[in-house]
Amino acid sequence: MKTKLQFLKPLGKFLLLLILMGVTFSYAMFQGGFVSWFLFYSFLPFSLYSVFVFLYPLSEFYVERSFESAEYKAGDELKVTITLTRKLPFPLFYLVLEDVVTDSVFHQSGFQKAKAMIHPGFRRKIKLTYYIDELPRGEHIFSNVRFKTGDFFGVFEKEATVDCVDRLLVYPSIVDVPYRPLENRYDQGMTTSSVKIQKDTTMATGIREYQPGDRFSWIHWKTFARTNELMTKEFEERQSHDVLIVLDRESSQAFEAMVTFTASIVRSIVKKGAQVGLVSIGGDHVSFPIRGGDEHLSQLNYHLAKVRQDSPFALGKVLQGAGLNYSQSAAVLFVTSSVSKKMIMSVNEYAKRNSSVVIFLVKRAGDSYTAEEKSLKAYASSRGIRLQVCFEGDFSSAFLEVKRA
Repeated sequence: MKTKLQFLKPLGKFLLLLILMGVTFSYAMFQGGFVSWFLFYSFLPFSLYSVFVFLYPLSEFYVERSFESAEYKAGDELKVTITLTRKLPFPLFYLVLEDVVTDSVFHQSGFQKAKAMIHPGFRRKIKLTYYIDELPRGEHIFSNVRFKTGDFFGVFEKEATVDCVDRLLVYPSIVDVPYRPLENRYDQGMTTSSVKIQKDTTMATGIREYQPGDRFSWIHWKTFARTNELMTKEFEERQSHDVLIVLDRESSQAFEAMVTFTASIVRSIVKKGAQVGLVSIGGDHVSFPIRGGDEHLSQLNYHLAKVRQDSPFALGKVLQGAGLNYSQSAAVLFVTSSVSKKMIMSVNEYAKRNSSVVIFLVKRAGDSYTAEEKSLKAYASSRGIRLQVCFEGDFSSAFLEVKRA
C-alpha cells in the first residue's frame, strides 16, 4: 500500500502540472491580449522543464569511486573522487550527491556526511572530490552513491541510489619502538643479546615441514627430491628470542593507542630478525603462531587493522579460562590498558614457565599514573613480573625502560 502511494504521489503532481498548463492556455485563449499570452508563454518553459525532469531517468548515471592510494594508515588524509557519467546531457538545474559510507570513517573528521550540491548543466561527466582529514583505523565500507534532483518549482524531486561498493582497510599507525631482546631464563641463569638474532646455520639438527617465512636457503633439497615435499632444515639456536604478544580487547579509551603500540612492536621485532606470535583476546579468540618474515608481518597487520574492542570480560578472567599455547622459551608481552591484582595473579602462572613476562600498561597522552598502579607494579615485581607503563606519544622508550628494570 505504501509503495502504491509513493508511486501515485509524483503521478498526481504530474497531472496537476498538466492541468495548470491547460488552465493558463485556456485563460490565454479566452481572455486574449498581451498579458494573458505572456503569462502562458512565461509559464510554458518552466512547466515543460518540470515534465522533462519527471521523465528523465536518474538510473542512467554510471558511478565510479576512486582513492588516491591503495593503502592507508590511521591518521592519514583520504582523498575520494566520485565520477558520474551519463549518456543524455539533460540540463539538470542542481544535483545533491551523497556518498553513503559507514559512520566509522567520520569519527575524527570535521564533517559527518560526504554530501554536496553541484550544478551539472549539460555536462556528461561530473567529478566530485572530498577529503577526510584523519582516517580512523579499521575497515570502512563505501556502499553506494545517492543523488537527488528537482525542478525550479520544487514540484518534482527525484532520488536515485546507485550501488558502488568499495572497502577501505586502514592499518594502525606505526611509531618507532626500538626492540631490545628481553632476558630469558635458562637452567644456566640469565642471558641476553643486543645483536641481531640469527640461527646457527652451520649445524643442522633435523628437518621439519616447510612453513611460510622460512628462508629459501633452509630447504632440504635431498628430501624434496626424494619425497616431492618441501622440508626445512632445523638448526641449533644459540638463543631463543621468540616473543608472544597478548592483546587485551576489553573496551577502553586507550584501545587505539594499544593497537598502535602492538603494531609498532610487532614490526620492530620482525625487523630485528626475531619471531613473534599474537594472541588477540576479545569476542573471538584469535591466535597467530610464533613466526617471522614479511608475510607473517602482513597477516598480523591485517588482523590489527580490523580488530575491535569487544571483549566482554577483563583480561585476568579470560586468561583463567583460556590458556596460551606457546614455547616455554618465548617471552610473553601482555598489552593492556588496565591492571588488577587478579590479572597479575593470572599472569603469574605464565611467569613460572621459565620465560620472561612483561605487562605493558598503555595509557593515553595526558592520563595520570595512579598510586594504585604504582602499588600493583611493586606487587608484580615481587612475583617476578615486570610492569611497564607506556604513554601514548612516548612509546620509543618502552623496551629501554624494561631493560633498566
